[in-house]
Amino acid sequence: MTVLPAQWDVPANVRAYFSTRSVASEGDAYSGFNLAAHVGDAPRAVETNRRQLLSDCDGLQSVQWLDQVHGTDVHRVSQVYEGAPRADAAVTRLPGVACAVLTADCLPVLFCDDHGAQVAAAHAGWRGLLAGVLINTVQAFAQPPAALRVWFGPCIRQPRFEVGAEVREKFLAEFSGPSSSAIASAFLPSSKPGHYRCDLAALAAMQLRALGVNHISDCGLCSYDDPRFYSYRRENPCGRLVSLIYRLP
Repeated sequence: MTVLPAQWDVPANVRAYFSTRSVASEGDAYSGFNLAAHVGDAPRAVETNRRQLLSDCDGLQSVQWLDQVHGTDVHRVSQVYEGAPRADAAVTRLPGVACAVLTADCLPVLFCDDHGAQVAAAHAGWRGLLAGVLINTVQAFAQPPAALRVWFGPCIRQPRFEVGAEVREKFLAEFSGPSSSAIASAFLPSSKPGHYRCDLAALAAMQLRALGVNHISDCGLCSYDDPRFYSYRRENPCGRLVSLIYRLP
């Protein structure tokens, strides 16, 4: 299997998947189903994999790829853009068109509303989380935050993700007040002086709950530890996996 269904409670017309790589290809930078065109892989190989993705996902007609820059822009997909617009999230109402993000340790976040009328995908590394990419994505929905359902895909998990003290301080400065204790627990001291183990999923959940999003599911998979996924920190250069969501007519 090149793709797996995201396991979460969504309306019947919503489909969500994430890709895997062949375990046998571990150690090879790109083989095993790389879907990113910007990492040095052969363009023809990426095109072949993207065609395979379309055939593996039920009812999927096209994918809106993004030029991800660890920013906060949300691309509203009113028609499929042939290129890759510069954004770190996408939202759409179009049936059969997937909002997709590419990751290799960052947190992929998928969204839909209770009615299955609107879907979105966001790329959330620590820089994007700090800058507010999830906040902007929630605000792009017509429905209120309480009507949204969210899924966290494979990412590097806290035991494997070491950051400097300055990252922790930036989050504490940006999200002070009631969120301070939650932020503190998302940064556990590392054995390396002045460094912390960062929990991306916990930081994302904190932000979403503060906005009023209550339905959050987490696959719990670690991109670093699980050889089915590409990991930038484990092997650089490397390919990228996709997490995508779309609605059927």
